[in-house]
Amino acid sequence: MTSIAIQSGIRNRANRVSSIWKEMKKAWVAYVYISPFYFIFAIFGAFPLLYSLYLSFQMWTGHGPMLFVGLGNYEFLLQDRLFWVALWNTVVIWIAAHIPMLFVALVLAYILNSGLVRFRRFFETIYFTPMVTSTVAVAFVFMTMYGFRFGLINFGLKSIGLPAIDWWGGSGFWIKPAIIILFIWRWTGWNMVIYLAGMQGIDPELIDAAKVDGAKHSQIFLYITLPLLKPVILFTLILSFVGGITIFDEPYLLTWMQTLGGTNYSGLTLSLYLYNEGFVRGHLGYAAAIAYIVTAIILILSIVNLKLFGKPPSAA
Repeated sequence: MTSIAIQSGIRNRANRVSSIWKEMKKAWVAYVYISPFYFIFAIFGAFPLLYSLYLSFQMWTGHGPMLFVGLGNYEFLLQDRLFWVALWNTVVIWIAAHIPMLFVALVLAYILNSGLVRFRRFFETIYFTPMVTSTVAVAFVFMTMYGFRFGLINFGLKSIGLPAIDWWGGSGFWIKPAIIILFIWRWTGWNMVIYLAGMQGIDPELIDAAKVDGAKHSQIFLYITLPLLKPVILFTLILSFVGGITIFDEPYLLTWMQTLGGTNYSGLTLSLYLYNEGFVRGHLGYAAAIAYIVTAIILILSIVNLKLFGKPPSAA
């Protein structure tokens, strides 16, 4: 009986595979039309991912033969002091930048959506402008503002009797705040627009009913807007995890004239360290290992985020 059941199962699977192939042959024209996507994804998506995984087990400088080292790159990574410095800096910058940024973006979105201010479209444009501005141009403007002698920030501090801040010198303490300020300024408007779009999808009758019952704006925000905005908040949190762990533009552009990451490596992030190891020092295998560790960190944080806040609703 067992052999008969196995043979029957094999025949059923063969029939299903055959029927699938028949359906695919009938719709071959449709597959031809969508095939460019799969070719492009295979060349520029799947191949780099798989090749970088293979490369993480090799020692290679970009030319000459590869040397298989197995888990050697990952073992060295765990003992690499600069890797842990970069990880610590990345976590500190991510927490210090994203928590106030997401909070301010949420509050600004609620204010604009509630009709408390006029010229809403104007403010939306103003807040979103940093997102579409060239990062290089923005970085140079902020470097000028951070200038020790002639910077706008130190000029303001001196005018009220406070000492000037040496953003790049000393122990390197002020490098992280410099990066954080630039990051918050650039990305707050982006998150505000996402929250605003989510709020506009909330049924206005719920808010009107709450106002009729005498609810204040703070109560409407806490007990109606926030619960209904949970999927959108989850989306921005996951984006912030990815953006925070992979932050590169801001620390690179603000510290490129100094040593790696600035004084005492205070501005060294994981992506900046990966770039330096792979494209400056030529340790491509080690850089690939760092990239996969960063990917694992993002994956773990995203899973934890989904567990804590629940899965977002599936698209209709």
